[in-house]
Amino acid sequence: MLRSIAPRGRVAAAALALLAVAACTRGAAVSPDDAATLARTAEAHAHDTPVATPAATTAPRVAVTGGTVVYATVGGRPVAGYLARPKGSEKKKLPALIVIHEWWGLNDNVRAEAERLAGEGYVALAVDLYQGVTADAPPAAMKLSRGLTENPGPAEDNLRQAYAFLTGRLDAPRVGTIGWCLGGRWSFRTAQLFPDGVDATVVYYGSVKADDADVARLKMPILGLFGGKDRVVPLPTVQAFEAQARRLGRDVTIKVYETADHAFANPSGTAYDAPAAEDAWARTTAFLAAHLKR
Repeated sequence: MLRSIAPRGRVAAAALALLAVAACTRGAAVSPDDAATLARTAEAHAHDTPVATPAATTAPRVAVTGGTVVYATVGGRPVAGYLARPKGSEKKKLPALIVIHEWWGLNDNVRAEAERLAGEGYVALAVDLYQGVTADAPPAAMKLSRGLTENPGPAEDNLRQAYAFLTGRLDAPRVGTIGWCLGGRWSFRTAQLFPDGVDATVVYYGSVKADDADVARLKMPILGLFGGKDRVVPLPTVQAFEAQARRLGRDVTIKVYETADHAFANPSGTAYDAPAAEDAWARTTAFLAAHLKR
């Protein structure tokens, strides 16, 4: 586990943001938009810690089983995720979910969230884009997050193999994606990787873009859940994406919780907002059931 001490105060937060921008400038092929997002993320999470929230501590609706499974090989190294499903469903072909962790990595809170999703009637695979590394302080999480932005290829390979594992080895009839923060952005990106294969995508306050090429690839229904006070994913960006999606005839539903901040429904962190998170969960489960259980 990566360990470091989070700086304190506004000056420290600003320093983290500047560090993110500078590092991205030195990195490989990082766009100005991505660099700015990283900077805002560093500032917003400067004093955060990956404590378990009610999203992780709420028990699944039905009993589930779960365990570690190797689902990919990336860069010559096996990648282990966490696979959960309803108890007694091992011989059933269930719809599947690719569950993508926050910037802290695949920790126990995300595993618990995967179990909660499995309790809704899915095979839930919590993937590991950091390949075995987690963070427990913001600077370490920023380093891992920045690494994905600078070099997305291995993560894309990771997700392609996760999809193949679910549709091939487990024979899932339909597949959805879901993620929070960094995971929300990669949920959106996974939808673009599999425009004809993903059946539903949920984005919890992940960065979305209104670029024609990006939006045009999205053939599946998308549910986006955002906070009105979010500094990481500004509301005008979300509104521009929604307008472009509608102009291109895409099936996109956006819900903005006006008083909620970034990370309001994360499995890990200190920004949990119960009213917004509970409503978002209800919308998420209804959306997934409508598109994955048909």
